[in-house]
Amino acid sequence: MSQLVLFAIDICAVTLLVFGLYFPRHRRRDLVVAFLGVNVGVLAVASALSASNVGAGLGLGLALFGVLSIIRLRSTELDQHEVAYYFSALALGILGALSTTSVWLSAGLMGLIIVVIYLGDHPRLLRHYRHQIVVLDSAFTDQVALVAHLEGLLDARVHVATAQRVDLVNDTTVVDVRYSTAVRRVTTGVPGTPTPVGAHR
Repeated sequence: MSQLVLFAIDICAVTLLVFGLYFPRHRRRDLVVAFLGVNVGVLAVASALSASNVGAGLGLGLALFGVLSIIRLRSTELDQHEVAYYFSALALGILGALSTTSVWLSAGLMGLIIVVIYLGDHPRLLRHYRHQIVVLDSAFTDQVALVAHLEGLLDARVHVATAQRVDLVNDTTVVDVRYSTAVRRVTTGVPGTPTPVGAHR
């Protein structure tokens, strides 16, 4: 009976994770079926293995799902927050399948996963910080000039700017930039000289 209760709690938890958190925030439909599928798949297989008489069956099954999940993540491009949702769905399925001394312990751990994802992926958390790959139509070999150009272009405070490729022939620069829009920038009377407005980094 307790196992059926855990199954029901897992289904409610993954439904909340997918339809209450992920889809309203990110609107990627193809990952909805991926999250639901991996949760129910792990729940079914881990439950069958835990009910068998083979002591190592459960550990082997979970290790197999770990390998399959890595292959799945390498077969398509996923953002880091989508990786977090993916493994949360995986963890919920494992918790729903394992028999513990207390149903409420498993339910509490499932609730902890949901709460952490809710807070960690909240739109208001660090909302001013951005990350982009920017292609510039000039070749920059000087880091200070590169940062100044990016801050003027993005109208933001650049925290990290890493040049990934500098093409001196075609006069282009590909740069990985991390910046904050909380601090805007304006120009002074001297053209091309940006001046920060607000707090420093």
